[in-house]
Amino acid sequence: MGLELVNAERGRWRLFRHEAGRAAGPSPYTYVALFVLCLSISKWSVYAFGATVLWPANAVLLAAVLQLHRRQAIGVMVACAAINLTSNVLRGDPGPMMFTNVILNMTQVVVAAVLARRFCGAALDMRRPWRLFRFAFFAAAPSVLLSTLLAGVVVILMRWQVPGALGFRMHHLFDMELLAMMIVTPSLLLLARNHRFRDDAKASLVETMAIMTLVGGVTLFVFSQSAAPVLFAIFPPLILLAFRLGPPLTAAAVMVVAVIGGIATLSGYGPIVLTKLTPDPVLDALPPVMRQMNVFHLFLLCVVGSVLPITTLSTERRRLTARLRARTAAALDALARVKAARAVKERFLAMMSHEMRTPLTGVTGYADLLSRHPGLDVEGLRQVDAIRHSGETMLRLVEDLLEISRGGAEVAMKAVDVRQLAEEAVAPSREWAMVKRLAFSLTLTPQAEGLAMVDGRRLRQALHHLVNNAVKFTNRGEVSIRIDRRDDHLVFVVSDTGCGMDEQTRCGVFHLFEQGDASTSRAHEGAGVGLALAKSHIDCLGGAVDIDSTHGRGSTFTLTVPAEAVEAATSDAGSRLDSRRMRVLVVDDHPANRNLLRIMLQAADCDIAEACDGREALNAVSSEAFDLILMDVRMPVMDGLAASRAIRALADPASQTPILAVTAEAMPEDAARCLAAGMDGHLAKPVTQAKLYAAIDETLSAAASRLDAQAA
Repeated sequence: MGLELVNAERGRWRLFRHEAGRAAGPSPYTYVALFVLCLSISKWSVYAFGATVLWPANAVLLAAVLQLHRRQAIGVMVACAAINLTSNVLRGDPGPMMFTNVILNMTQVVVAAVLARRFCGAALDMRRPWRLFRFAFFAAAPSVLLSTLLAGVVVILMRWQVPGALGFRMHHLFDMELLAMMIVTPSLLLLARNHRFRDDAKASLVETMAIMTLVGGVTLFVFSQSAAPVLFAIFPPLILLAFRLGPPLTAAAVMVVAVIGGIATLSGYGPIVLTKLTPDPVLDALPPVMRQMNVFHLFLLCVVGSVLPITTLSTERRRLTARLRARTAAALDALARVKAARAVKERFLAMMSHEMRTPLTGVTGYADLLSRHPGLDVEGLRQVDAIRHSGETMLRLVEDLLEISRGGAEVAMKAVDVRQLAEEAVAPSREWAMVKRLAFSLTLTPQAEGLAMVDGRRLRQALHHLVNNAVKFTNRGEVSIRIDRRDDHLVFVVSDTGCGMDEQTRCGVFHLFEQGDASTSRAHEGAGVGLALAKSHIDCLGGAVDIDSTHGRGSTFTLTVPAEAVEAATSDAGSRLDSRRMRVLVVDDHPANRNLLRIMLQAADCDIAEACDGREALNAVSSEAFDLILMDVRMPVMDGLAASRAIRALADPASQTPILAVTAEAMPEDAARCLAAGMDGHLAKPVTQAKLYAAIDETLSAAASRLDAQAA
């Protein structure tokens, strides 16, 4: 007898709980015993006082049907129906009435159970105020109203005589059965699931006993006197109980108030008996206490309508607070893990940058030296250029991947020469274009010449990736770069006659690892990070890039970045490498790197000394005079940062020696740490002869400016 009709918004129309539901609450025999107890008390109340306060038997049976599985629930319903019928027989009810009473009681329970499952959910969790409200208005009230109306119809059709007005009787019947169902059924459901509330109550055992004693004592005081209407005195301890204790104990306290108040009222004690009754000949046949019971029902309705919602709201608040604490702790733990992972990632990136740049220094550096050797024939020069080109390609890929992994939005504004920046950015692509026999042109308008205030590193990389992309996807024709100035913005137009792009490719061209042809037979190399990295740099610069491309007819990238024109500063600081013979100290723990730097500097007629760690460098500077120190950073014994700080702590003139960091630690923060340690410049490995000479010039100029500032 599943009584499953249709699927609905909140649940199914069913009578019995699902067999997979967790068993909870008392046994079926306990429900039957409670039903017998409630029925006996109600019959005794009618016999002794001519009235009853509540009719809780149906409420107990409803709790059993909602809690038990189908077979057990059917057994309890049959047993309770038989007990109800036997009670009617023993009371001497007429034949039709004894059966009608049982049928109406079972109808009320069945309808209430079906509506409760439909509108209150399968879990029947009364901890939620909204579920308690739905149970009262969508399950209890309709079922009691239906059974009351059916009882009135039966009385009218059977023409049974009832003492007093039928309407008053029906009103009294509706009140006492609805209140019983609103108090007893939720209380039994809450008590049956008491395990859910073990952590909800804030009070200790002593406080719990004290509050329950207070509620019982105040209730006894209120209903033991008949001199003053002080029903309101019960609410403060009940509200305190609702806030401090869980819903099961609150429901039990409400039942205690109902029992004490009901017994006292039926016995002629308490504020309820102070109610003045209006003379009514129709109701004179009824006991006065029955007419006064409407006031007690209203009092109980106020108690239930205030205390139970308060305790459910308080419990819900504590539950949400506990969940918030747990989620906050989880979030903080996750944040700590993220920070730890970020620190590990940064250390990994720094280590990988250093470890990858160190061998590339030898590859590209020695290839650069060999390419300048006069004894190479054409084939040897071609092979050396191939090595240098492969090393530079590997370096660019490493830098791109590290940059993408690292992220960061730092922008270091500095006056840079636009032509020099453009030449450095397009140099690798120019050589590649020569290999592919493409026409390659770089044009600067007169307005674009000179210095501009911009982050040269980011702009150089963005332009390099745009030009490199143009050369990569152009097999014949030309690649042209035009640089112009519009007010305070530089405009770079990179055009090619390559394969072009369709609309779909154009929309995803700046996405990370996005490739125009990602198949295994693709004709173009690359990891799909170049344009994504270029877009990242452009965004950090506050610029924009537009694409005009037609499939099969080439592409044009227009890059616009803010770059205010600045005047060149006139300064005679620094010394040219070829102006005099310099004495240079090369500090590096790798012999191959020291040898490479020695060869490059000897080509500029420098006198070279070497040290393999910071301690040796400090000893050398303390005993000899040097014009320049090339300092590695990551070294054993004493690293370059500590050595630089120690050198700056020496006496003059040793403390004023210019120091250039030549290191594989190439991140912007690495350069900042070098400058903070007292160095005058930073050069990232791998090193070429041109880069080394340019960095030395900048370092000498920076050192001269530092000395001038100290003298001033």
